[in-house]
Amino acid sequence: MCPFCYIGKRRFEVALSQFQHKEEVQIIWKSFQLNPQLKAEPGKNLNQFLAEHKGISLSEAEGMNAYVIQLAKQVGLTYNLDKAVVANSFNAHRFAHFAKRQDLQNEAEETLFKAYFTDGRNIDEDATLLALGVEIGLDAGELKTALENGSFANDVRADIYEAQQVGVRGVPFFLFDRKYAISGAQEVATFSSALEKSFAERHQIIQKKG
Repeated sequence: MCPFCYIGKRRFEVALSQFQHKEEVQIIWKSFQLNPQLKAEPGKNLNQFLAEHKGISLSEAEGMNAYVIQLAKQVGLTYNLDKAVVANSFNAHRFAHFAKRQDLQNEAEETLFKAYFTDGRNIDEDATLLALGVEIGLDAGELKTALENGSFANDVRADIYEAQQVGVRGVPFFLFDRKYAISGAQEVATFSSALEKSFAERHQIIQKKG
């Protein structure tokens, strides 16, 4: 639900597309909640929520959202923040963990981002998550059962605990080979450098072991 996460995802993807060894890169998404106590408020405008959450004026909130809308546009994303539904992300993280078991985690994250930032869908609702799951090829019956019985809640909590141990305080946060960290939606060149450096060092390690 952080607008910079989707932007950071796109910038990282550009860097990865240009990386010579991209087929050897494995991406693993981890759960993190900036506001775990947040309750869904479908009737509240995102500008209103931001103003209240940060203690700023409505006009300041509108300006902040206008800024990120322009940043998103620069990487080919359409943000319709006036339609965004304020919602807790815990169930969406459970959904992503379910998709991970089916090797569809990247697809799940992409469809969640689009649903929230572009389409104005409530990603805290089971009905929305079921529809998104079907769109990316997940089994509707299995997903419905998982959402209803609370499956993968411990996986989400384990990720959040791990993030705390690593020192994550905000998102997006990228960790390359558990050695090089990038915080924020940095420029493509920054991601490219981290990919090159971490891959080169891992390759050297493998050669030495071999």
